[in-house]
Amino acid sequence: MPKAKADAKAADNRLKRKGAGAGRKQSKKAAKDPNKPKRPPSAFFVFMSEFREQYKKEHPNNKSVAVVGKAGGDKWKSLSDAEKAPFVARAEKKKEEYDKSILAYNKKLEGKNSEEDESDKSKSEVNDEEEEEEEEDDDE
Repeated sequence: MPKAKADAKAADNRLKRKGAGAGRKQSKKAAKDPNKPKRPPSAFFVFMSEFREQYKKEHPNNKSVAVVGKAGGDKWKSLSDAEKAPFVARAEKKKEEYDKSILAYNKKLEGKNSEEDESDKSKSEVNDEEEEEEEEDDDE
């Protein structure tokens, strides 16, 4: 038996033992909510958005994303903390806006969940509770 065939058989046997992906179920991830606010960019990404525009003006023939990223990373590393400060400030501002929007988003979600909880009750139960509250208010 030639050596190539023996190696091929050994490889086939290994694949059979490991399963080679056959018959495995893919895990299902929870669906992403399109209404959820996007996370804010870091100071580096704020810098890169500005740097990309500047780099394109200086190098209009460049089509490589990797070259722009490499140049941006090198430039960011060479900046002092004082030079990075405006980008850090903008990133902080965007983070504060994100925090506000995510709080509003979470409150909106909680509102939907509480409405769903109430919908479990029959309408007569809800009406009974409202009447009891009105009677308590009248007694006072």
